[in-house]
Amino acid sequence: MLAKLCKKAFPKSLWVYHCNSGACNGCDIEILNVLTPYYDIERFGMKLVASPRHADVMLISGAVTRPTLPLVKKAYAAMPEPKLVFGIGSCASGGGSWFDCYHVTGGADKAVPVNYIIPGCPPKPEAIIYGVALALGLVDKKASPVELKQVEFPIDTYLKNKAFEERNVIYQVLNQ
Repeated sequence: MLAKLCKKAFPKSLWVYHCNSGACNGCDIEILNVLTPYYDIERFGMKLVASPRHADVMLISGAVTRPTLPLVKKAYAAMPEPKLVFGIGSCASGGGSWFDCYHVTGGADKAVPVNYIIPGCPPKPEAIIYGVALALGLVDKKASPVELKQVEFPIDTYLKNKAFEERNVIYQVLNQ
């Protein structure tokens, strides 16, 4: 449902604002790597902007610390509607390895409503591009459902007779 809304709200291009809320700069380097000519995110119409007032999307990286909490909220409030927020990395999803430190308030969801999380420490540039493109409906989901069936027992596994080969679905999948 959110992907359909994103297609209507953001049909041509996205202007992205990068917000560091206390990250170790691992995710920041990968976000900036997406903008290099090697990955060339601008071919999808995505452009990095310096002000949240011009942005459609906020990429937030890092665990939200107490000093940055009001600044992140202020940047989110400055973004015009409709807006999306992507949490980049494991710190943005729940605080990462600093989740129980005295100065960390938690992940990005403690400060602003996060629409999508791109996991990793740090996530690869390909994962960031794929996550944003998947959220916007530019690409199809690559995961496919797996059907597992219960193997009927008792089966004579030592002889590996015809009944075993016909009933064992996992064995047949590996042979294909």
